[in-house]
Amino acid sequence: MFKRIFIFFAVSLLVSITVSLLMSVLGIGNYIGANGIQYGSLMAFCLIWGLAGSMISLMISKQLAKWTMGVQIVTLEGPHRDIVDKVHRLSRRAGLTEMPEVGIYQSDEINAFATGRSKNSSLVAVSTGLLSRMNDAEVEGVIAHEVAHIANGDMVTMALVQGVVNAFVMFFARIAAFAVSQAMRGNDDDDAPVNPWVNAGIVFLFDILFGILAMPIVAWFSRYREYRADTGGADLAGREKMIAALESLKRAYPHLVDSKEAVNPNFKSMQISSKSSMMKFFSTHPPLDERIAALRASRL
Repeated sequence: MFKRIFIFFAVSLLVSITVSLLMSVLGIGNYIGANGIQYGSLMAFCLIWGLAGSMISLMISKQLAKWTMGVQIVTLEGPHRDIVDKVHRLSRRAGLTEMPEVGIYQSDEINAFATGRSKNSSLVAVSTGLLSRMNDAEVEGVIAHEVAHIANGDMVTMALVQGVVNAFVMFFARIAAFAVSQAMRGNDDDDAPVNPWVNAGIVFLFDILFGILAMPIVAWFSRYREYRADTGGADLAGREKMIAALESLKRAYPHLVDSKEAVNPNFKSMQISSKSSMMKFFSTHPPLDERIAALRASRL
């Protein structure tokens, strides 16, 4: 647990340092001039921070998954060759030219995920809980879903969406913070600068506020790609296997809800969304009943 926290903060610090150095080299960062905000400079600042941070995270996502989740890579020569064979067979069917790495990690959660910087550098990992609680057809349905994510390029598109959203959150947060800072100065102290710590606190609060407001946008796109991966998985492994995998998850719903094991949200894939009508807007995964109904209604 402490190792995962340390790795998370170390990676976050590394990303921040890298982006800061990039900003310094490009001479971008001072977006407030004598006449107020320079919107072009501010947008460049926010795009670099938002997109660069997201892209760096994408580039190291596979190695980060191995470190934080304890993923052990398996091969065709090892005891889990049947899992590797499924991944490779479905990947060839999906048109992938480079086979994903295949890994297994210790967890009671019924879960799997796909990650990596591109279709040609990807990883499919499954939990021991999934392997012990699903039959062969259900496991194939789950793996097909993950391979579909890779074939659809979902890792890259999700990183781009998150990066652009982050950029706009930063952009509007700093405009709002500047307006509040100007109002705090008052009419009689136009030349008196606002305390930088106060200004940083205002920016931080607006980052949180606009970040929360933007979450449904990212969540909507994530739910869309889950439906698309379900369809792709049904195309690769067969609709009945994909439905069987989702129904197995549905039967395990109490186990997943009651589990006290923390799972990195960046690598959740087959999880269940909240039943709360309000929280549905923030859920990255559609309800299982809706996913199953969508597959049953399809004409694959």
